[in-house]
Amino acid sequence: MIEINLLPGAGKKARGAGAGAAVGASFASAASKIKNPFALVAAASVVLSVLTIGLLTWQQQAKADALAAGEQKQVQDSTRYAAVLREKRKAETQRDSVMRQLNIIKTIDNNRFVWPHIMDEVSRALPQYTWLVSIKETTPPPAAPAPPDAKDKDKDKKKPDLDDAPQAMKFEIVGNTVDIQALTRFMKLLEASPFIQNVQLNNSALVQAEGKDVTEFTLDAEYQRPDSTAIRTVPLTLQVR
Repeated sequence: MIEINLLPGAGKKARGAGAGAAVGASFASAASKIKNPFALVAAASVVLSVLTIGLLTWQQQAKADALAAGEQKQVQDSTRYAAVLREKRKAETQRDSVMRQLNIIKTIDNNRFVWPHIMDEVSRALPQYTWLVSIKETTPPPAAPAPPDAKDKDKDKKKPDLDDAPQAMKFEIVGNTVDIQALTRFMKLLEASPFIQNVQLNNSALVQAEGKDVTEFTLDAEYQRPDSTAIRTVPLTLQVR
């Protein structure tokens, strides 16, 4: 039997409606499978959290590696600088020892002619009817250096003072005179000397000397380094025969 469609386009509409219904049915089937939409949100949150934790872990690991490398470099620098500081302290100790020895030698060299100058000045200032009994040094011995504090052993702040001025040499003169005015002149002449300073009368008393009353006196004085103009030098010549 032959059927003829007298309504053109009716078949196409029927086929188009069928295709749309199929697509809608598939969406409806997928929507029907997802019964709880919060599960999808929870799954997305878990995935995002995992990615965030992974990124933070990678950053922390990178920082830890950088810090480890920096620490290793600092340890190497500290070891190298510690060796340099030890060598520096050793060199400074040797320098201080040499400076002390040089200062001792310089002090000895500078004091070679102290007593000759003192004796020469005392002899020049000694008046008539006055004689000396003794001349001796009364300078107190230098104090022993205090031991270093344990807290300052590893510090490089305190250094020995190598340029301290030496203590002025003090001496005592004991003599006799038969004229009290002579003692006054003796003290004035000693004080006027460029090599002697701070002349003071310690005590005086009448004593018997060879059956006569004389005044025994004790003077305290200090040696002073004179100006260069007060020292006269002469050339030393030797005759060779």
